[in-house]
Amino acid sequence: MSTEPEQPLPARPSGCDSAAGSGSGRGLLERRSELAAAAHAIDTLVAGTAAGRNPDPNHDPVTAPVTGSVDLASDADAPAPHRGDRSGGHGGGVLVYRGEPGIGKTALLAEIRRTARDRCTVLTARGGETLTPVPFHLTRQLLQPALDRHDAEEVRQLFGEHYDLLAPALGLAAPPPSSAAPADPQGVRDGLVRLLDRLAERLRDRPPVLLVDDAHWADAESLAWLEAYTRTRRDGRLPVLIVLAHRPLPSAPRGSGGPAVSTGPLAALGDRAVLTLGLDALTPEASAVLVREALGDHADEPFCHALWTVTSGNPYETVELLAKARDRTVRPVAESAALLRDLAAGARGGGLVARLEALGTGPTRLAWAIAVLGADSTPKLLAALTGMAPSEVADHVDRLRRARIVTTPPRAAPTDPLGTAPDPRGVAPEAPLEFVHPLIATAVRGSVPPAVRTALHGRAAWALTRAGHGPAAASRHLLEVHPDDDEDVVRQLRAAAVEHLAVGAPDAARRCLDRALAEPPHPETYATVLYELGCASLLTAPAATVRHLRSALDLPGLDDALRIDATYRLAQALAHSNRLGEAARTVAAEAGRTPPGTGRRRLQAAHFMYEGFQAAEEDGPGRSRRLAELTADFTGADNSERALVAVRAFDAMLRGEPATEVVRLCDLALADGAPAGGLGWTDTTWGFEIPALTGIAYAFADRPDRAEALFGEAVRAFEISGWSGAHLAFAHTLLGLVHRRRGNLPRAQRHLEEGLRLADRVGTGLPVHWDTACLLVDTLLARGRTAEARKAADHYAFGPPWPGAIVLPDGPSVLGRLLLAEGRREEAVHTLEEASEALTARGRHHGVWAPWPFDLARALAPTDPDRAARIATAAHAHAERLGTPTALGEALRCLALFADPAESRRLLTRAVAHLAASPSRYEEARARRDLARATGSPAALAEAASLAATCGADHLVPDEVTARASTHPPE
Repeated sequence: MSTEPEQPLPARPSGCDSAAGSGSGRGLLERRSELAAAAHAIDTLVAGTAAGRNPDPNHDPVTAPVTGSVDLASDADAPAPHRGDRSGGHGGGVLVYRGEPGIGKTALLAEIRRTARDRCTVLTARGGETLTPVPFHLTRQLLQPALDRHDAEEVRQLFGEHYDLLAPALGLAAPPPSSAAPADPQGVRDGLVRLLDRLAERLRDRPPVLLVDDAHWADAESLAWLEAYTRTRRDGRLPVLIVLAHRPLPSAPRGSGGPAVSTGPLAALGDRAVLTLGLDALTPEASAVLVREALGDHADEPFCHALWTVTSGNPYETVELLAKARDRTVRPVAESAALLRDLAAGARGGGLVARLEALGTGPTRLAWAIAVLGADSTPKLLAALTGMAPSEVADHVDRLRRARIVTTPPRAAPTDPLGTAPDPRGVAPEAPLEFVHPLIATAVRGSVPPAVRTALHGRAAWALTRAGHGPAAASRHLLEVHPDDDEDVVRQLRAAAVEHLAVGAPDAARRCLDRALAEPPHPETYATVLYELGCASLLTAPAATVRHLRSALDLPGLDDALRIDATYRLAQALAHSNRLGEAARTVAAEAGRTPPGTGRRRLQAAHFMYEGFQAAEEDGPGRSRRLAELTADFTGADNSERALVAVRAFDAMLRGEPATEVVRLCDLALADGAPAGGLGWTDTTWGFEIPALTGIAYAFADRPDRAEALFGEAVRAFEISGWSGAHLAFAHTLLGLVHRRRGNLPRAQRHLEEGLRLADRVGTGLPVHWDTACLLVDTLLARGRTAEARKAADHYAFGPPWPGAIVLPDGPSVLGRLLLAEGRREEAVHTLEEASEALTARGRHHGVWAPWPFDLARALAPTDPDRAARIATAAHAHAERLGTPTALGEALRCLALFADPAESRRLLTRAVAHLAASPSRYEEARARRDLARATGSPAALAEAASLAATCGADHLVPDEVTARASTHPPE
């Protein structure tokens, strides 16, 4: 393995380095503090990496765990390792240099590279004005050269399980076929974070230094990756050093009268930087040093000061002006100072354009082509774009190089890797050309007549396509051509959108499809393009999805299958926007127009699911009855039947129907105990909700074993597929539910906290936040940690106003339990009575999902024992119907409060027997405690306390039931 994937920084003119002062070997002028900061950062990185180096010679940095993944099976009280935290220190971080164009940022990075290269692995990249819309362009520049130093097997080890997900984003593999599910942007981002972690671990002997020039032009996907990589470090220390150079950021007003602030990933990186330094212009003294180096020691002071005045101390303009003065043999004396202003005009803007045009039509046309092609400006493509012969291209390139307008980046050779003989002028046959400075590129690009520029973009797109670069590479040019009713352009843009989605770049896909609609497509494909645009926005812009899919459904052109899919996805987007009622009505209306069959059943499944998910509905029992009638004869013959059966199983569970029937329905919804093909966790046709409903129904039917098998597979499937946002968060929430039901409270807490951590990265106020916070509050209360439960509830605003969707488990019931634990009895009674009213009206009587009867009976027992007893009796009747040991044990334990001492002990004995036969160890511990206190048995009380401790409960807090039962004297 090579120790140094050497990447010189993209070239600027040699004089530009001299402007900062490196030309004479004396170092950069007036950049001592900036270089000292970089040297200190490099020293700290190397020292920190050396301090944490693993001494074990058998340690494999690739196969060893390097992401600090949380051991969710361990005790929740242990501090959770953080991603990237390892034994030993990290000395890296973020270092930022900001400055105006031409101020010497590139020269500074070049000097930092020279400082770091003997001890570090230096990886470089540069943003480009025309490359900002190209996804992962900067990421590829940084990582490809480092990965190229490894063989194929080593690369796959570095990628771990995510090679198929990440390789297309890095240009190492072709995008997946169009039939594959789009890559989750969060998953791709997380995978790249892990990849850089692993690469840093492999390179611990020479820790990576990432130098990013012109970061203000970096693509959004790359910036989001770097921001995510730095955000998740608690102490800000990284195993790499990231050095960013960019122009001052645009500011957005904070508000009325407040200071302006910069936003976005680049601003976030700056906020997280160990140090941010602004680069100042050269002083008159430094400018004079450059003048005398370039033109001779006899340059007089008035001439030097005049040159500094003309350039304002800008290093790039200083060097360019000195080069012109030398070319014109200007005498560096006061009498020549008047010539400087005219000479300086040729270094920028219109003067530079005039200088280019003076070279002739051929060089000018070639410069225009380079401005359009950008990083793809190889001689071969330039010849195809301009129609010039290769010899003409070489001649014009030579003239442009001598005029200091274009150059060949150092990384591009002058030797061809395939062994092709280099051009006599020093340009490799396929070495891409670039302008020597972005100021020149901007000026040349602006000088191209608009009609010519548009035509060149069109020709560039087809040249890239013919050269085999693929639709995504051509798309940035097609975005620039005028709409012209060209179906080939539409086809190319649609294909590019598919490639962008496959690498986790939905924003780029949306840009392509928006432009395709403007072409416009032929009438028979217009609705299909609208449908594709809606699907591209599904996870990231639900409002846009709703708009586009509704427009597509209002137009002719969608076949039956696409209409069904568009309606299903429209309902998903509405549901994600907390518009469940609208989602249910949308699929119901389309189902009414769809003939019987698989498609109609798919829409019916969505209709019943979204209606059932609503926090309130007009006729819940009627909907449940219609669903039961529809599925009564289903045998699970196909996925549409299985999906409807899963919805029916979930509804039956909520209603408190016999658990044996719920389990039968869950079994029918699966194929050999697992989701059938096409109904899996990452299947986009049906969504993850179908297997989730099945597992939740199992969990509340006292079959957490089957639920855990399903939810464990969910975590694995989401991680492998890179779905590391809300999907993975919900999978951890579901595993937390399983362990809560089993009474493994620490493990439940760990999964729930992991779910919240993952959800917090996606946004705030998501459905998964409600479910997970609810379960976490319930779990913390079970552990006896009321203050922590309140803190979690307040942090996630758990409480009214409630969302439009039901919460897992019932939110008001859990809130009522929290209020009771805090001694706020009246508020608890009010909250629990509201839960009673809402759930009873819908016929939902599952006392474990919604334990409001037990807690309301306890709360009312001191003041209204008769009503409390009626509530407990009704709850026991519903538990008898449900038939699970957990529900029966909890109901009997509640009934014991209202019985005489002998009957109370008998009921508690039965409760203990039921709960001992259940998977619910924590509930068993509570029942054993109640029985021990009712019988006055210290041994039994100790046994109950031991079981509670095994469950992870700090102590079993006496509640109303326990207090009253313990007053009954033993016989």
